[in-house]
This record gives sequence, C-alpha cells and structure tokens, in this order.
Amino acid sequence: MCHIPVFCWITATVLEDVLNSAEGAQLPKTLTEIYIHFLVIQLKLKNVKYDGRGETDSHWCPQSRDLVECLGKLAFEQLQKGNVIFYESDLTECGIDVTAATVYSGMFTQIFKEEKSLYQTKVFCFIHLSVQEFLAALYVHLRFVEHNVNLLSKQKIKFKWLKQNLNSLHRSAVDEALQIPNGHLDLFLRFLLGLSLQANQTLLRAILKTRTYLKKKIDPNLSPERNINLLHCLNELKDSSLLEEIQQYLRAGSPDTDDLSPAQWSALVFILLSSEEDLDTFDLKKYSDSEEGVTMLLPVLKASRKALLTARNLSMSNCKLLGSVLSSESSALRELDLSNNNLQQPKMKLLAAGLESPCCNLQSLRLSSCVITEDSCACLALALQTNPSHLKELDLSYNPLGDGGVMVLSAALKDPHCMLHKLRLSGCDLSPKSCEVLASALNFRALSLRELELNNNNLGDSGVELLSAALKAPQGSLQTLRSTLLRGLLTKKKVNCKLLGSVLSSESSALRELDLSNNNLQQPKMKLLAAGLESPCCNLQKMQVLGLKWIKMNFKINLNLSCFMSNPLNDAMEIVQEKVMHLLPSSLCRLSSCVITEDSCACLALALQTNPSHLKELDLSYNPLGDGGVMVLSAALKDPHCMLHKLRLSGCNLSEGSCRDLALVLSPETSSITDLDLSDNNIQDSGLMLLSDGLNSPHCQVEVVRLSGCDLSPKSCEVLASALNFRALSLRELELNNNNLGDSGVELLSAALKAPQGSLQTLRSVLRCARCNPQTRIS
Repeated sequence: MCHIPVFCWITATVLEDVLNSAEGAQLPKTLTEIYIHFLVIQLKLKNVKYDGRGETDSHWCPQSRDLVECLGKLAFEQLQKGNVIFYESDLTECGIDVTAATVYSGMFTQIFKEEKSLYQTKVFCFIHLSVQEFLAALYVHLRFVEHNVNLLSKQKIKFKWLKQNLNSLHRSAVDEALQIPNGHLDLFLRFLLGLSLQANQTLLRAILKTRTYLKKKIDPNLSPERNINLLHCLNELKDSSLLEEIQQYLRAGSPDTDDLSPAQWSALVFILLSSEEDLDTFDLKKYSDSEEGVTMLLPVLKASRKALLTARNLSMSNCKLLGSVLSSESSALRELDLSNNNLQQPKMKLLAAGLESPCCNLQSLRLSSCVITEDSCACLALALQTNPSHLKELDLSYNPLGDGGVMVLSAALKDPHCMLHKLRLSGCDLSPKSCEVLASALNFRALSLRELELNNNNLGDSGVELLSAALKAPQGSLQTLRSTLLRGLLTKKKVNCKLLGSVLSSESSALRELDLSNNNLQQPKMKLLAAGLESPCCNLQKMQVLGLKWIKMNFKINLNLSCFMSNPLNDAMEIVQEKVMHLLPSSLCRLSSCVITEDSCACLALALQTNPSHLKELDLSYNPLGDGGVMVLSAALKDPHCMLHKLRLSGCNLSEGSCRDLALVLSPETSSITDLDLSDNNIQDSGLMLLSDGLNSPHCQVEVVRLSGCDLSPKSCEVLASALNFRALSLRELELNNNNLGDSGVELLSAALKAPQGSLQTLRSVLRCARCNPQTRIS
C-alpha cells in the first residue's frame, strides 16, 4: 500500500499529529491503528470547524457517533455489493438525508466526497476504497459490541454470550473473505480483526481462538496472496509467533524449507516481502530447491526487481507460474536469470506466453546453458515480435541454437519496435552463415542493438569480413563487439587485423568497446590495429587484450548436466571431452598469450599519442610487456590530452622500474587515471615506495588501486598508511590480496583508516589474505 498516494497521505497526516502531540506518544504499529488515528483527526476537525466545540472536547460525541455509524452502514452495505460509487437512493436506504449528505461532504472532505457523474447526476464516494473498508469494519464491530449483532452471520440472531459472539464474528469474517475469489474483503477482514484490540475486550481467550483459527485457515490450496493476507490479519491482532519462528529459522544459516508448514511458508514470504534487500535481488537457492518453493515464494518473485533461479530444475508448472508473473501488471520483475535449466520447446512456450504479454516489463533475460534449440528460439522470437519494446538484454550463450536459431531470432531483431541493446550468443554452434544473417540485421537502420557477444563460435575469416563490413555501415548502431574478431580469430591472417583497423577508422562506425583477448598480436598485427586507433575518426572507449594466462584462470565451461541424464556413466568423460573441445577456440592450444611485447606497445603508444582523447579504458593484463613496454606506454599517458581513466596491467612482468614511470604519469595536473591495476607483478616494497610519489601528488586522481600478489611486506603498509593520512589523497578503494603484510602491517593500516582526514572507503582482503593473526582486527 505504500505505493498508493492516498495511503501515504493518510500515514503522513497521522504521524504528524502523533509526533506533535504529547511526548512519549506511541506511534501506530498496525494498519488499523493508523486508520483509527485518521478518523479521530477528522472528527476533531469537524467538531472545531462546524460544531464550534473546543479542541480538547471529546471527539466521540453523539453527533459524531451518528455520523460515523451512518457512513459505516453505507460503506458496509455497498462493500458487500462491490460498489464504490453511491447514489441518492443508496444514502436514503442507510438513513442518510440527501441534504445531510451534502453537509457530510463539506465537513468530511477528507473521507466522503460529492461529485457529478457523466450525466450530471449527483453521486457520492469515499476518497479511497481502504477508507470505505475501514468504516465498514468499524460499523460491523460497533454493531457487534453494542448491539450483540453479528452482521456477517447467515442467521441474523442475537447471541447471549459475548465470549461466543466474538469468536463467531471473527470466524464468519474469515470464512466469508476466503470464499470471495477476487479478495475484495481482505482489507476489511484485517481492519475488523484489528478493531478487536481497540474495543477494550477483556475476553482474551476469544481473541486467542481467533488467532488459532486464522493459522488453521492458512492452506496450500489457497493462493499465496490470500495466505499472506491471513498473516496480515494476525499482525493486526499483534500475533507475531509465526514470524518469530521463521526469523529464528533464517538466523540458523541456510534454512531447510522442506519441512515448513503452509503457515510457516506464508510467514517466510511475509518476512521477505518486508525486506528491501531481498526484494532487490531474490535468489531462490537461498530458500528452496524444490518445485514447491517456486510456487510458495511466487509473491516474493513478483515483488522483486531481480530474480535468480539458476540450476533449479524448473518443471512445466514452474514455467507456467513464471509466465503468469511476467504477464502480471503488478509485477516489479525487471531482471530474470534462468541459466542452467532445461528449457526446451514446451517449457519455453509457457515462458514466452508471459514475455509476449503487453503487461510484461522484463528488461533482462538470461538463458545461458538451457538446451535451447531452434524450436525454442522460434517461441522466443515470436514473443519478442509480439511485445518487442520491453526487453533490453538477452543472453542465450551456450545453447545449441545453430544458424537456424539465429535466423529466426534475426526477424525479431529487425522489428522497428525492438529495443534489445545486448545480445549474447557465445558457444551457440554458429558458422559463417550466422554472420551473414547478423550482418544483414546490423545493416538495418532501425536496429537498437548496442552490444553483441559471439565468443567460442567457429565464424571463420569469411564471417569476420561480413561483420567488419556491417560495422562500417553508416546506419550501424553496434557499440560493443565482443569476441567476434577476438579470441583466437586474428591469429590466422593479417587481413583480419587490417579489416578491424578499417572498422576503427571508419567515420560511421559506432564501435565503443572491443575485446581482443587471446590473439597473437605481435608488432606487425598491432601496427595494423594501431592505424585504426590513431585515426581522428576512431571513437573506441574501451579496449581489452587479455593474455592466455588470464583465459586459463577464468575460462569456465558451461555444461548443462541434463546431457548426462540419458547417457550411461561410462560415456560421461566422452561427453565432457566433446563439450570442452567444442567450447575452446582452436588457436588456444597454439598460443602462449596475446604476446603484446615492448614492440607492440610502441605501436599502441604511438596511436594513443596521435589520437589521445577517445580511449577511456585499456586492459593489457597478462601480456609480457615488461618495464620497457610500460616505459613507452607512459609517454602516451603523460600527454595532456590523454583521457584514459582505467589502466589494467595485471601480470605483465613489471618491477620497480614500471612504478617509477607510472608515478610520473600520476603526478601531473593533467593526469586522468582514476583506476590502476598492478596485481600479480613483482613490484615489492621498493616499487610501492616509488609509486607512492605519484599517489601523494596533490594532482593525482586515482581512486582505485589494486596491488594483489605484489610481494608486499609490512614495510609497504608504512608507505600506504602515510599515503592514507595525506589530506589531498583521492583514494577510495585499495586491494591487497595475497600479500604477506603481517599483524604489524594490519595495525598500521587500521590506524590510518581511523584518521579523520582519511578518504578510503573500501579496503579489500587485508585480513583475508595477509597471513595475519586471527586476533588482529581492523576496527
């Protein structure tokens, strides 16, 4: 309800009144308490403004009582009929004089309104349905307390004993609310039960019976939303026993939800719905790995911005439920990750039904390793064509789409209303034929695609040439091309490097990010690429050229375990071998790295000096640059027009000589570097001492420094602590994994972090990887 403006206004009005009243006044804790306070405020306003009474006079005078009872009767009888607009005849039936109704409208403008209908007929309504439901509940409650009449009982008789009646009233209300499929009495029920605490009832046993009855009524056959409403009702009765049970359950670590009762499931959902953190990113594996879990946690899924349902073995019924979430107008879901689930055609069809709904607002969908074939892709493509404007990111990596899958997908990409920005098709059994289809789509004027990822596909030289030509097209929109001309595909012929250079120098190219990892880019090939980089037409902002060492450390094989289900175990190793050989680029076995050495670096440095203003991020990690490579590169980085912000040089065989050159890059007033990564280089304490000269410069702009695995000792901590105490230091994040800092080093850094002039916000891994005493703490 916090998304409803009227409710927000009511809450603000109540809180303002309570906070301005006598000190020590308790804030309302339930929905019922808020609405009771609101009614009292309106009654006081009426008494002062229209009746001439004092502010301290009782607000519950006979006139006010009659007014509320008349409005409550109207609210209740019309609520039972499902009406929110009332006519003069409705008012007359409730004993309200039409002239008096106009007065009510004048006095009670914050509760009751008079309006003109389309045909100028006088009509009346409450300012919001929740106000009508509250007054209806108040009317039923007052009739019961004062006249011993249960308005919800099918047998209109007066009971003799209040103890029986209270429980009977609650039972009647619960039963009637649950029988109505659209739930339009749910809020009425919450108000009615909440009012039981405000009527000075002394028969606590009856209220306890109601609580027990509510818990029994929580049933797996009811929709999760109805069960949640019963939990809200318990909350109105201030019964938090179920919530406390689940909170203890969650505090135990990774809870086993297999044995939860329906009531406990509802309590878990209630808690998760109240948590902003869980609603930002909901990860199903934290709470359940069963089919039942998806069903029971559906309200949380619907209320979350991002949901992770990876490797959950989703069933047909789960997919149908997910489709209903996607098509729900009230769903907040914007990102959905279903990777590593078997989503062949029948299941994909159920999901696609949700995606094609005009109410679907999903923006990111990850379906990596989901056994999606051409048939499944056809369902997905049809959904994108039916509702093309919502999805911005689609990941289909490591699915056997083949060229046929790309063919059907391209039809959706060419839809003029398609808003897809990112498409990932790594490891999808694509051939040069797919490049022909994609090149055709890239040439389409209305295409919105900005990023295309094609790692680990056998595209060949002809495929590279087709995509290069498309990238130079004046109507092209692609800004990021990952791994088409990249990993291993530039090693066979120089012609591909020349083509790529021509793309970079093309005035019409929209390319902004380029990943050239795992290619042999020694001096001759780098020279061809540099020709494109130094062109004044080049607008590339990010360039990544990782060596093979990084590829080996980070390469992950995406295997869908479903491929083992139909195979005997003795075939398992053959399947693994086939998958691995399919995913690895053929050149991977023949390359030691991208082999960017000092000579290659010289070509790159010259290009940066010729056109220094475009590149914002450069990653040369795990290439054998050596100190010589950094020396020639630093000459370009010192250019006052250089706009490079991020420089990553992990594992580049650097020593203290490189630190001296980089310190000179960081010191000038024109320095633009904000993120520097020197991890996995043997710079040692002496190198850090030289680098600190640049970090301590008043002109240094560096905010992030990564020095993991740099063979640093406690002596380096003295240097870093001194730098952290420097008032002008801009440093916000420091990473020191895998260094032998020792207890003394940790203590020095801890003291520096507490300094009032310190600017550091993030210190990573000192305690985790410093080999310090467990009792040493950064406080």
